[in-house]
Amino acid sequence: MAPASTEISPAFWSTGDGTGEIAPGRLDETGGARDWVEMDTLFSGVSRGTEALVFNGQVPPSEYERMRAPFQQGDFPGPVRYGYMSVGRVTGGPEDLRGRAAFCLFPHQRRYRVPAAAVTPLPSGVTPERAVLAANMETAINGLWDATPRVGDRIAVVGCGVVGCLVAWLARRIPGTRVTAIDPNPAREAVLRELGVDWHAHGGSDDHDLVFHTSGHPSGLETALSLSGNEARIIEMSWYGETAVEAALGGSFHSRRLTLRSSQVGQISPAQAPRWSYRDRMALALSLLTDETLDALITGESDFDELPGVMAELAKGPSDTLCHRIRYQ
Repeated sequence: MAPASTEISPAFWSTGDGTGEIAPGRLDETGGARDWVEMDTLFSGVSRGTEALVFNGQVPPSEYERMRAPFQQGDFPGPVRYGYMSVGRVTGGPEDLRGRAAFCLFPHQRRYRVPAAAVTPLPSGVTPERAVLAANMETAINGLWDATPRVGDRIAVVGCGVVGCLVAWLARRIPGTRVTAIDPNPAREAVLRELGVDWHAHGGSDDHDLVFHTSGHPSGLETALSLSGNEARIIEMSWYGETAVEAALGGSFHSRRLTLRSSQVGQISPAQAPRWSYRDRMALALSLLTDETLDALITGESDFDELPGVMAELAKGPSDTLCHRIRYQ
């Protein structure tokens, strides 16, 4: 492990009580190693659901270790430098990477150093502005891998945040599928129309082969169960922090032989793990971001210095915001 460095760069820190600040973040010491890179950040993205839980101090003690971000500084509940949607330009390191834009699972910080293996150069056709969606796309990919959708499946996605929208967008590209996105917020209709996905404010028929729950709200799980047909699979992609969730496992749950399964991006789906590395999965996520219609998922942008106030607003609760992008230059 690299020794701590005395060199610092401005970073965003969550205190764990609903406040945050811009304060020094440590740069890891490379010691002149050839397999490290230095990054000047161009953009980062706010992952509203998870970062709001961190910001408000709602990470359960049992998850303190499992919830650590790859380059987190500090410990839960805070102060903690947390985040994982950073796009920067390589300013130092191996010659073949210098000057290139790359994605890294790094918190909100102006400048940082990481092992070269931790960055993925952006493929042709993917702008740095859109590349902040890479971590969300990676989560959506893993959810589809866990779900094993089939040609012609009738698929519902309950909850249309960024991950839910991306799950629906990916599922729609499978031949013959009927994909319905469900979210009570009418502002989602225009976004989903851009993505080519049908939107409904409330649940519908219970004939679905596959249902994804991505709303982050316990009531959404009840909706997901109600949409499921006989032998259907429900993929639970929401994470509730310390919130207790009641699941309607009485009634017809057993007679319909439903399968309720969790999906979490921290591990590669077991079906893919023998052949796919984390680096492979991230490269796939970035390659899928060439479609400019995905820009519809970026619904706001702010300067880095404004992030404490922006995060406080985003962490208040439901809003029309999808991905909020932070600019550094």
